[in-house]
This record gives sequence, structure tokens and C-alpha cells, in this order.
Amino acid sequence: MKELSRAASEVRASTTLAVDALAKQMQADGLDVIGFGTGEPDFDTPDNIKAAGIKAINEGKTKYTPAAGLINLRKAAAARLKLDFNLDYEFTQITVASGAKHSVYIALVAILNPGDEVVLPAPFWVSYYEMIRMAGGVPVIVEAGEEQHFKITPEQLEGAISSKTKAIMINNPSNPTGMLYTREELVKIAEVCKKHDIYIIADEIYSGLVYDGKEFVSIATLSQDTYERTILITGVSKSYAMTGWRIGYAAANPKISKIMANYLSHSTGAPGTMNQIAAIEALAGPQDGIEAMRKVFEVRRNYIVKRMNEIEGVSCIVPDGAFYVMMNLKEQIGKTYGGKLIENDDDFAVAFLEQAKVAVVPCSGFGAPNFVRWTYAASMENIREGLNRLETFLKS
Repeated sequence: MKELSRAASEVRASTTLAVDALAKQMQADGLDVIGFGTGEPDFDTPDNIKAAGIKAINEGKTKYTPAAGLINLRKAAAARLKLDFNLDYEFTQITVASGAKHSVYIALVAILNPGDEVVLPAPFWVSYYEMIRMAGGVPVIVEAGEEQHFKITPEQLEGAISSKTKAIMINNPSNPTGMLYTREELVKIAEVCKKHDIYIIADEIYSGLVYDGKEFVSIATLSQDTYERTILITGVSKSYAMTGWRIGYAAANPKISKIMANYLSHSTGAPGTMNQIAAIEALAGPQDGIEAMRKVFEVRRNYIVKRMNEIEGVSCIVPDGAFYVMMNLKEQIGKTYGGKLIENDDDFAVAFLEQAKVAVVPCSGFGAPNFVRWTYAASMENIREGLNRLETFLKS
């Protein structure tokens, strides 16, 4: 048979989903596995949002919508951006897609030509790298180590820019690190972007989950220039515990928004109508559930960080937001557990899963070798037990 697509064949499976799939298979086989892999709240979608979706189905609101999404949803998204960040967008500047992940991909498709470079700070969410390549771009990785709290400097950004640079990806707060860029840091990054005339793809899906009273700053608010060159990505999946509803959206200047909408009209179209109606309720309805969930995550974060740093042989720094913590494995490299030599984070994750029945995510695929990511979007009971198993495993 003829050769398949080279571009598609080169796309690697998500390491996040791969670990989760293995853990779920072990659970299906009757093993007592605790999963800290995928990044989704363990809370249920609030009842008022579920009721809105059910009502839509019962009322027969199950037909196609405009490719860019229901006008009322786009208006609700614009209103939420105004209320939360004082950002002014017309509903025509909002493009709804099948999750924030899809929105990031459509944003890349809208701005990239073959060979265009995208600066990608590492650690990065694993899908960014692949999506840039899928859209015809070239990822240019800039490493930001733990010693700089996993955040790149404006000098690093300046050094990574070439005549082919089209954009930078900023995930704030970050997956996998949970780190938050301050207003001052964002201002300096925005100045470099203006100097070199590059776009900013700002994934702010975790903006509602920030701790210790720290200020979240949407980069699009910094200046009119930054507003024009930013494609702001967000959605309802994290703050409203709606991961499976698959509703994300992008806010951008009118020209980019039109291109994104046109692309959607010939590819996926809009997400399910009933899901969009539920998202309207999420954005326009009561918001108190976000703060309640945020407080629970903060308690869990405090526990996991304190306990992890008390366990000999591993360590972590305190994340500012999201619901992840990066565990440093440098002291584990070269050790042997259950006859398995630990040469890297992948080896550790497999050994830990097979021997201790705990699933974490190796971060080599995130541009952070010799770290593994834990999520504290898990019950406190599971967090305690997972850390107990870690301590026992490291003593074995």
C-alpha cells in the first residue's frame, strides 16, 4: 500500500494520556492504582450547568450552530473577559472550538506558514510541541530551569528570535509547572514581542486557579499593542470542571478571528449545541463555585508540597497556580528499584507505576527531563496514599 502521511506519522502520542491509559488498564485488571496523570478537576460539573445542558437537549436544541459558536456564547465569553480582566472584545472576536487545546491548534493554523518558528518556553505542555509541527511550524525550545522557577527571561526570548520567528507560546499559569508570570515579567516579554513584531499565543486556561493571593495578569491587558498581537486562549474546562464538555475559545483581533472561524467552518464546525448552552450558564451564571474549588486545590497544594519535600530523595518548588507540582528526580538517577535501573524520568515513572501502583507523568516530553508531574486534582485521601507509597518505594 502507498505511504501514509509523513507529517501525521511523525506526531507522537501524548505522554500524559499514555500514562493514564496504562494506569487505567492496570485498574481494569483489578490492580489498586492511584492516578496522578491527567489534568482535570476531580469535582463534578456544577448542577446548574448540567441542568442547562439537559434542558437544551429536552428542548431540541441539538442542531448546528455557526462555525464560530453560538452568538450568545460568544457574547457571554466576551462579557466574562470584560468582568474578569477588563478586556474589551466584540463577540465577533471570539471563536469557540472543541476545547482550549483545539483553540490553540486553530490559532497556530491561523498565523503560521510552513517553516515559521514559534518560541516555546520549556517546560511546556506536551501538546504544544506537536501542534506547532502539525500546523507547519518549527518549535524553538527555550529552557527555563527550576532555579529560575521554570520561567524564561526577556533576554532568553530575545536570544531565541530569528527572522523566521512568528510567535511565542505563553501558558500562564503553566502546565506542567504551575508557575505564574508576574506583571513585571509579562511587560518585559511583551516589549520584546513588540520590538520583533511577533504574535503571542497566551493560553490562560488556568487563570482562575492562582494561590497565595497572587495577582493573575492577562497579557492582553498590558497595552493596546499587546492586545492586538495576542491570541488569548481559555475555556470552561478547568475552572468549571467541564473537561469532557469540550468548550474552549479564543479572543483575538478581528482579522485573526475571521481566519479562525473560516478554518473551523471547513474542518470541525462548532462543538455540540447543548454543550455550548451549558457553557453559557457557566460563564454567565453564579461564579462562587470557582473560588470554592480554588480553595480546596490550595489546601491540597500546601499538603503535597510540604510532604514531598519531607521525603528523602525527592523535592519540589511551590507552584503558584493550576493544579500540578514538578517533582525533581535528580537524586534518583542511577538508582535501582526492584531490579530496574533508573536512568531517566520515564524509567522512574514506569517503575513507580509497576511496583508502587502510582501513576505520575514523566516530563521529558514536556521539555523537563528528570522531573515527573503530579496533579493535586485528586482527593486528599489519594494524595496522602500516593505520597505514602512514594516514601515506601524510595526506601525499597
